[in-house]
Amino acid sequence: MSNTKEDIFRRVEEEDVEFIRLQFTDIYGNLKNMAVTSSQLEKALDGRCSFDASAIEDYSVEADKTMYLRPDLDTFEIFPWRPQQGKVARLFCDVYTLEDKPYEADPRYILKKAIDEAAALGYEFNVGPECEFFLFNTDENALPTTLTNEKAGYFDCGPSDFGENARRDIVLTLEQMNFTVESSHHEMSPAQHEVDFQYDRALKTADNIQTFKLAVKTIAKRHGLHGTFMPKPKSGVNGSGMHINMSLVKNGKNAFYDENGEYGVSKDAMYFLGGIAKHIRAISAITNPLVNSYTRLGNNKNLIFMIPKDGGENARIEFRTPDPSANPYLALAVCLRAGLEGIREKIMPSTETICKWTASCGILPSNLYEAVAELEKDDLIKDTLGSELGNNYIDIKKKEWNAYCAHVTDWEVEHYLDKY
Repeated sequence: MSNTKEDIFRRVEEEDVEFIRLQFTDIYGNLKNMAVTSSQLEKALDGRCSFDASAIEDYSVEADKTMYLRPDLDTFEIFPWRPQQGKVARLFCDVYTLEDKPYEADPRYILKKAIDEAAALGYEFNVGPECEFFLFNTDENALPTTLTNEKAGYFDCGPSDFGENARRDIVLTLEQMNFTVESSHHEMSPAQHEVDFQYDRALKTADNIQTFKLAVKTIAKRHGLHGTFMPKPKSGVNGSGMHINMSLVKNGKNAFYDENGEYGVSKDAMYFLGGIAKHIRAISAITNPLVNSYTRLGNNKNLIFMIPKDGGENARIEFRTPDPSANPYLALAVCLRAGLEGIREKIMPSTETICKWTASCGILPSNLYEAVAELEKDDLIKDTLGSELGNNYIDIKKKEWNAYCAHVTDWEVEHYLDKY
């Protein structure tokens, strides 16, 4: 059931909500917000709260460009970790221009456009993420480190798992925010964890990923830890991924399910996978957006795609190389549009694509520079991003790569300083 303005006014009054955070997402996938008091709620719900977009890093707009935040009323939630007197709530917002039009470079709008394209073909896009992260110690100044005192591994429990109390509180917090958490556990590397929540419609899932990241970092800090979604924060251990489980619904049924189909999935599912495979090198610039993303992928022997054998009527495609540093709105948008092209053009993936492609077998770009070069050549993925965000994104990532190349690393000093 959708929220109305009256529903939100009632909840604010009944639950003693004093502050409402109007949240939106920047090009990097980072949450931004402004807070208003309950006295300004009507103005906020009417979409009349404005901000200077030129002050947002890497928004490619002229100086003093005013934009408005238009709340999605169905995203109203109260933050459980904030004071329970004078509570704090949030609303995810779409960014609008002075001309009352959606801002073309708003990542949430870019995903909504892709969803609308799928809807025009009769499809609803469902997504379930598997988000991994690290919980590291902080130093005496409460600043993050990559240190941990634990040695726990996959599915280990206390007392080896030093982060289990923080992980428990993360799960309980998410449930208070109406998440359905399916499981949580310690991952492969010391201090690494995973929390899986139920799949949902793509826009809701992208919003949920943003909420999840905020909850992890907030609760970790309360435990004296630093929660990070950096793909590969330490050498010699597994990095963090964000596997994306995808399916399409048509006429109320899973369009990917076919008990008589190869791998137990329909031709539409195979075509969808084929479309992503066709564009995977450009997609990687979005799903693996950091220099560090390719450090994680370099020696990764895991398959890029899987069709889970336990699917049945929950048949899905699992895309396994994305990492949690990705902007979720952009990542889901490019996957959806590539998959829809696969269905339209009946792009059938090879058996090798499904059974043999691994992250380190040469299919993917070997670094961010190569990924951005592939993005520049891919008209579909660039069209998905739109000219403003797409051009800006490419420029930002080129600068990031150049800055990385100009930096002298500890490895270089360790190996060359005495020798030469």
